[in-house]
Amino acid sequence: MSLQAMTYLVVGLTFALYLGIAFWSRAGSTKEFYVAGGGVHPVINGMATGADWMSAASFISMAGMIGYMGYGGALFLMGWTGGYVLLAMLLAPYLRKFGKYTVPDFFKSRYYSNTATVVAVICLLVASTTYIIGQMTGVGVAFSRFLGVSSQMGVIIGMAIVFVYAVFGGMKGITYTQVAQYCVLILAYTIPAIFISLQLTGNPIPQLGLGGHYVGSDMALLTKLDHIVNDLGFGKYTTAVPGSKLNMFVYTVSLMIGTAGLPHVIIRFFTVPKVKDARSSAGWALVFIAILYTTAPSVAAMARLNLHATINTEVKSGGDIFAPEASISYDTRPEWMKRWEVTGLLKFEDKNGDGRIQYYNDTSKNPEFLAKAEAAGWKGSELTVNNDIMVLANPEIAKLPNWVIALVAAGGLAAALSTAAGLLLAIASAISHDLLKNMLMKDLSEKGELMAGRIAMACAIVVAGYLGMYPPDFAAGTVAIAFGLAASSIFPALMMGIFSKTMNKQGAIAGMIAGLGFTMIYVFAHTGIFYIQGTEYWQIFGKKDFFFGISPNAIGAIGAVVNFAVAFAVKNMTTPVPDHIAAMVESVRIPKGAGGAVDH
Repeated sequence: MSLQAMTYLVVGLTFALYLGIAFWSRAGSTKEFYVAGGGVHPVINGMATGADWMSAASFISMAGMIGYMGYGGALFLMGWTGGYVLLAMLLAPYLRKFGKYTVPDFFKSRYYSNTATVVAVICLLVASTTYIIGQMTGVGVAFSRFLGVSSQMGVIIGMAIVFVYAVFGGMKGITYTQVAQYCVLILAYTIPAIFISLQLTGNPIPQLGLGGHYVGSDMALLTKLDHIVNDLGFGKYTTAVPGSKLNMFVYTVSLMIGTAGLPHVIIRFFTVPKVKDARSSAGWALVFIAILYTTAPSVAAMARLNLHATINTEVKSGGDIFAPEASISYDTRPEWMKRWEVTGLLKFEDKNGDGRIQYYNDTSKNPEFLAKAEAAGWKGSELTVNNDIMVLANPEIAKLPNWVIALVAAGGLAAALSTAAGLLLAIASAISHDLLKNMLMKDLSEKGELMAGRIAMACAIVVAGYLGMYPPDFAAGTVAIAFGLAASSIFPALMMGIFSKTMNKQGAIAGMIAGLGFTMIYVFAHTGIFYIQGTEYWQIFGKKDFFFGISPNAIGAIGAVVNFAVAFAVKNMTTPVPDHIAAMVESVRIPKGAGGAVDH
């Protein structure tokens, strides 16, 4: 069976499975629509949470970013997994004990204010919409390559699929669909990694293969990769840092606290019956997430090595990489390159007219390397590789069987669609439940609220799909911005709401506005106002990353500091929190049935 036919078959079967589950488990009430009826088993919820959280950024883009950034790419691993631990330990059990449907619902009761609810909804919409842009970007990448359509058409197809099972199934349909999507995405991620690890190291376990020896030599795989990228003018793979160490640290913190403030993940802990189950499902989710996240560094390193070895035939053997015949001829390039060129995500420009492909770092600071490149007639790197294609192209580069390539396509789509569905539900519940039902239309019937939620979700799909066609960054970069927005607005207010009995509504509202405003001003300066290209304004500050060299993807941690500082400053200047609110906060933090300490 041809690759195209195999891809249609595998992707079609998985989509039929998702739609079948959505039809079987469609929501019939608001409780089923928002929290799947509140009776999901912890293991099932853990698996669904893993799929909800491991988005297109994790599956499609993260390994590509790590492969490009090298050691510095570890910030994604540390930030996202560390943030999940933070969420599981500090927030999830307390929010579950509070017993509300949504994050803004918590804000309304804790901060005794409709204004706090509105501000929380705005923060949620900004962060979640930005996050969905990253998912739609990933959907466009996957569809454009494997279904032979444009990236824009791929986004439209993805929108239609999500619309069907998310709008009609609600949280109940999404939960069981995400279980199926987790199974698809984890098999799609690990099976190619096992094949490639065997090829390059002889070890079937990718995590061990990364630390093993390159096959046929006594050299460690990472040492070999270091030599290859260094020979081509890139920084050493095992020591490269993105920008300054300060930027890397702040970036990691931003991803951590952003993870803990993501509403679409938090809402999953309302779907289990008891507080104990919330803790248990958080632990199971971490297990399911770890399978992919411990595999990602291996996928990144091996994909980077195979890419360079494909384009320059001498890098593996250690021969003369500057020899004319070392660079492969464009006319005899592999089929996978031809297929990815159609998408526009891989581009070749013959700068020296020799008909061969030179792929190297033409901005290297190594004068000796640049002199050799010039002597060889190289006039600049001729290949542009979008980071987002590395995982999807990885099995093709390694010449794996067609069924493995098709499985990876299905996995990438599963990852993107599962997270998009969870985000859309968070947006829909914020609008229909928190704004309409609880504030603007309190007499709204359950049927009317359900319809409002579905309409809000449909509108969000259209907006996110349009922005996904023109994203501000790679999928992982766009998602990092979303995490920064959540870190600067939602996370501090949640933490203060649970752990500070004295934080009042004025402080929380002012903090959220200040944190989100600071972060959005900095992000929009680099990406354009509301991510519209051509409206960037960083020039008025003199240079990019003008705040101590911190990138816009990392600024969320600084926004969180602004949030905390403003909140406590305003709190100290305004009326104290009511006694009943302070008592409520105290009761949420005390385990059920705990008695006072006694002497003995």
